Amino acid sequence: MLDSGDIGPGQDRTTTVEKGSFSTARCTCGWYGPARRARGLARDDAAAHVTARHSPSDTSDSSDSSD
Repeated sequence: MLDSGDIGPGQDRTTTVEKGSFSTARCTCGWYGPARRARGLARDDAAAHVTARHSPSDTSDSSDSSD
């Protein structure tokens, strides 16, 4: 099982779990990805999940300014 390393309090952790010849990415928030035959794809799923769901959103969008 691989994990996302050291995390602080309140942060989510991703892991990859192997069952037979398949790997699945999972997160402590309850999310899990599809079963993959390639471990690298499962890790990519986990990285994409963390980026999409657990990254702080940028609230200062300059394209909405009314200047």
